[in-house]
Amino acid sequence: MKRTINRVLGLALGLAISWGAKATEAVDFNFDWQFRLTQDSVMGGDYTHNLQTDDGWTEVRLPHDWVIGGTYDQANAQFAPATGYIYGGGYGWYQKTFDLHVSEDSLHHILFDGVYNHSEVWINGHSLGEHPYGYSPFYYDLTPYLNADGKDNLLVVKIDHTRYADSRWYTGAGIYRNVKLVSSHKLRVPIWGTFVQTPEVTTEQALVSMEFTLDNGLDKNTKATYTVEIVDPMGVVVATQTEKIKLAQSSQQKVKVNLTVDHPQLWGIDDPKLYQAVTTVYVKDTPVDQQKTRFGIRTIRFDANEGFFLNGENMKIKGVCLHHDGGLVGTAVPRGVWARRFKVLKEAGCNAIRISHNPGSEEFLQLCDEMGFLVQDEFFDEWDNPKDKRWNTKEKEVHYETQGASKYFQEWAESDLKSVMLAHRNHPSIIQWSIGNEIEWTYPRTAEATGFFNNMDWNGNYFWSEPPYNTEQIAQRLDTLPRGKYDIGETAQKLAAWTREMDTSRPVVANCILPSASHLTGYGQTLDIVGYSYRRILYDYGHENYPDKVIMGTENLAQYHEWKAIMERPFISGTYLWTGIDYLGEIRGPWPKKGTGSGIVDFAGFAKPSYYMMKSLWNEEPSIYIATQTLDRSINAIDEATGLMVAKDPEAWQHALWEWHDVNNYWEYEEGEMISVELYSNCDEIELFLNDSSLGKRGLSEFEDHIYKWAVPFAQGELKAVGMLDGTQIEEVLYSTTAPYAVELKVDQQQIDADGYDVVHVVAQLVDRSGRPVKDQNRKITFDIAGEARLLGVDTGSVYNVQQHSTNALVTDQGRALMIFQSIKGKTGEVKVTVSADGLEAGVAKVTIK
Repeated sequence: MKRTINRVLGLALGLAISWGAKATEAVDFNFDWQFRLTQDSVMGGDYTHNLQTDDGWTEVRLPHDWVIGGTYDQANAQFAPATGYIYGGGYGWYQKTFDLHVSEDSLHHILFDGVYNHSEVWINGHSLGEHPYGYSPFYYDLTPYLNADGKDNLLVVKIDHTRYADSRWYTGAGIYRNVKLVSSHKLRVPIWGTFVQTPEVTTEQALVSMEFTLDNGLDKNTKATYTVEIVDPMGVVVATQTEKIKLAQSSQQKVKVNLTVDHPQLWGIDDPKLYQAVTTVYVKDTPVDQQKTRFGIRTIRFDANEGFFLNGENMKIKGVCLHHDGGLVGTAVPRGVWARRFKVLKEAGCNAIRISHNPGSEEFLQLCDEMGFLVQDEFFDEWDNPKDKRWNTKEKEVHYETQGASKYFQEWAESDLKSVMLAHRNHPSIIQWSIGNEIEWTYPRTAEATGFFNNMDWNGNYFWSEPPYNTEQIAQRLDTLPRGKYDIGETAQKLAAWTREMDTSRPVVANCILPSASHLTGYGQTLDIVGYSYRRILYDYGHENYPDKVIMGTENLAQYHEWKAIMERPFISGTYLWTGIDYLGEIRGPWPKKGTGSGIVDFAGFAKPSYYMMKSLWNEEPSIYIATQTLDRSINAIDEATGLMVAKDPEAWQHALWEWHDVNNYWEYEEGEMISVELYSNCDEIELFLNDSSLGKRGLSEFEDHIYKWAVPFAQGELKAVGMLDGTQIEEVLYSTTAPYAVELKVDQQQIDADGYDVVHVVAQLVDRSGRPVKDQNRKITFDIAGEARLLGVDTGSVYNVQQHSTNALVTDQGRALMIFQSIKGKTGEVKVTVSADGLEAGVAKVTIK
C-alpha cells in the first residue's frame, strides 16, 4: 500500500488569515462536487486526469454519506448485525474543478476532516496518497501539481467501501466530514502547528503556555517577527508578546511563549468561556501569516480516592457514549443536528460525552467547547486483532466485507493517533484520551485468565459477580497462557507512549471489558485511568486491590443501579452511559430493526423514559415523568396484602440492562382497566390525582428502585402528579384524548441563514380537537416543502422504523415524526412546510431564510 504521512510538529486551527494584499485562508471546500457510485474498482477513461461528464455523475455538496439514502432491506441480513440493513458497498468517486491564484511564495493544501474510508486522492492526475482509516483527519500539499495558470485544477477522490461491514456499527461512506482548501505563504505556522495549554490557573492569574512551529519554506534565510496576542471572550486583547526570529531556509523552528492572563474567565460546564491565541508573522513589517487558535482556561485532575476535579471543584462525570451517526442524516451530520441533540442531553444534566469508538469531527468538538461538555476522545475499536463485527468479541469467521481497522493497524496506528491529537488537542472540552475500547476480547489469553470463561467450576453471572480467580491466580494464568502473535500490554504501552509524546496534560484511559485481568497486564498498568465497561460490581474490588489507580465507569447502563453505585463511592469519577442517543447498526434482534435502542434519546432526538430517570438523578431542578402500562405488560403487580403497586421481582432493578422496560407516556386505556403508573422523579414526595381525586401521597424513600408506583383503575380525564423538592412544587399531567383531528407542527427555528448549512427540525404530532397530543394512534403523513430548501429526510425515532429516510412520507410512531430540511446556499425567502394526512386537518409552519 502506498502511504503518505503528514509530518508536523504542532497544532493550529488557522482559519481566516490576512497576508499583505494577498489572501491566506482556509476556504470552505464543500460545495460544487460531483459524485458517482460504482461496483467496479476502475472506471473507463482517464478518470484522474480529465473531468468526467457522462450521465453517471450527480451534483453533491459535502459532507456527504452515500449510504443513508438507501433502502432498509431484509435481503441485506448477512451483515445487518453490524452496520444495518442498508447496503453500503461499492466504490465512491468524487470530482471537483477549481481555479486558484498561484504565486511563487504561496502554498496550497487540501484538508480532509474525515473520509470513510480507504481513500485515494489525485490532483491533476497526480496521486497524493492513500488514507485507509475513516476517522482521522489528513491533508496533502497540492502546490507542486497545480496548473501553472491556476485554472481548471481537477481534484479526484476515490473511496473503496467494498468492506462495507468493517465496523460493529453503521459507518456510512463518503466524504462525510468537512473539507477545506488552506492557502498560505511559504513562511507560516503550518496546519496543526500550535498547541496552547494552561498549566497554572488561579482565580487571580492564569499561565498560558503556548508552543507553535514556524515553517520557512522559502529558499533563503529569513528574518521575521512574530506577535502572540491572547484575546478574551469579549474580544479584548489581555496579553501580548512580540519577538524577532531568524529562520534558515527550508527549515522549521519551534517557538515557546508563556503569557499571563489576569483574572481569567474559566471554561466550565455551566459557563464555557473561550479565548483565542492569535499568532501573526511579519517579514519587513508585512504580515505574511496569522493563526487563530481557540482555547479555554481550565484545570482538570483525577484522584484515585476523591474522583474528578474541574477547576478545583469536585464533581461527577455525568456522561454518555455517542456514535457518529445522526439518525436520518447518516454520518454527514449538520452542526445544527448535533446542537439540537446536545441541548436535549444538557437539559437532562448530562455534562460529558465519550466519542465511541472513534475520534470525533472538528465540528462536533467545537460544539462541545461552546456548550460545555467534557469529552473523552477515543482512537480505536480494534488493535492488532480483528473483532467479530456482527457479534462482538474476537473474530469468529473471516469475511472480506468485515475486514476492519486491524488490517492496517500495524502500519497506520501511530500516524492516525498523532494526527487526531494534533488536530484536536486545543479543545478545552477534551479531558481524556482513550486508546481503545473493549480490546481484551481480541486477545484470548486475557479473557481466559479471568476465570469467567471456559471454567467448569464457576457458575456465576459475568455482569454481577466478582472474578472467580483471585489476583494471584489471574497473574499466574497470564504468565502461563500462550500470548499469541501480539501482546496486549506491549501494544497498549506503544499507544500510551505516542499519546504522552503529544500531550501530557490529559490522562490516558481505555474502556476495559475485563479489568480484573487488564489491571495485571501492561495494558492496565500503562493507563492513567482504567475504565470499567459494565463492571460496576468491581468498583470496590478494583479500589481495594489497586488503591493508587484511578478507576471509573466508561461504558455503563442507563439504569438507577449504575448511578447509585457511583454516588456511593467518592473514588469513582463518574460514568459514560451506553448510550446517549440510539445509533444505527449493531443490531440485536430480528427484522425489522435498524439499530440499537439503548439510548436515553431516540434516533429523532426525542427523549425516552430512561432519559427522565437519568434526569431525575443528574439534575437538581425538580422533575416528574409519568409512565403507564397495562398490568399484563408491566414489570409491576399489586401486592395482595397492601393493595399497593410493587415490582414483581423486587431485586430485578439491580440487574436491569440496556433497554428500558415497556411503558407508555399516555393516559388512554379501557375503562376500569387496572393500570400500573410509574413516576420517575427527584421529588421527595408526590401526590397523585385522577380527575382531581387524590390517590394518595408517597415518598421517594419508599421505593428502593427510585421509581414511584401506583395502581390506578383507568378513567377518562386527567392524571396529575404534584411533587415537592426542597420547598418547590411542580406538576405533571397526562390527559385522555379523543380521535386524531389534525397534525400539529413545531419547528426549532423560525429563521435561518442561506449558507447551505443551517437546518430546521420540523416535528409533526397528531393532536385531537382540543390540541392534545395523541400518542396511542398512528397515521401516514406527508411533508411538503414549498420554497428554497433541501429535504434531508424523515424518521419517527423508533428503532423499529425501517421506512426509507430520503422521502417525504412515512407512518408516525407515538403519533409523531421528524423531518429535517436545510437551507440552500444563496437562496433566500420563505419556506412553507405543510404536513397532511387523510381525514386530518393539515399542519402548516413557515420559516424565513435570509
